[in-house]
Amino acid sequence: MTKLSGPVSRLALGTAALVVTTALVHKDQVDEVEKKAFRIVNDLPDRIYRPVWLVMQLGALGAAPATGATALAAGNRQLAVRLIAAGSATWALSKVVKRLVGRPRPACLLPATHVRGTQATGLGYLSGHAGVAVALGIAALPHVGRSGRVLITGLIPAVGLARMYVGAHLPLDIAGGAALGLAVEATTGIYQATRNARA
Repeated sequence: MTKLSGPVSRLALGTAALVVTTALVHKDQVDEVEKKAFRIVNDLPDRIYRPVWLVMQLGALGAAPATGATALAAGNRQLAVRLIAAGSATWALSKVVKRLVGRPRPACLLPATHVRGTQATGLGYLSGHAGVAVALGIAALPHVGRSGRVLITGLIPAVGLARMYVGAHLPLDIAGGAALGLAVEATTGIYQATRNARA
């Protein structure tokens, strides 16, 4: 990781990607490319549900305090604060974006969607799980070794794919969530750096 070009660049990239994905979303239809990408993941066999469900929890709201507590236990208070702030803020802001865009869940737009586990309620765009996974993962990357970076880099997209597999989100929902998470994490990084400079 090259610090992903720094928090200012991450903020710009995340914001731009959020604007683009929001512009591409249609409330009442799914284009063919997005539909095909969704089907590839959503049509995977039911037998992989349990491990997929476990991966999916890395993007749940509870992952923010859980990873924050882990960082605190390791003696890294600044990282703990950043994980909790970035993860929680991403989850909260995802609810705001959902209401603004108003895109339904996949089952409302595509027939024969496989819904696995408890059916997700509310709106589809964007994915809070994908956003939280990105925010937590990007924040943690500079603080782990090579094997940790490899693991995190694999788990971040896996959370988004898991949400498609269970029928909760479409690909643009995942991309939008990832963009939001990147922008929020960058914002928390900029805020922390500014505070540290003033201290």
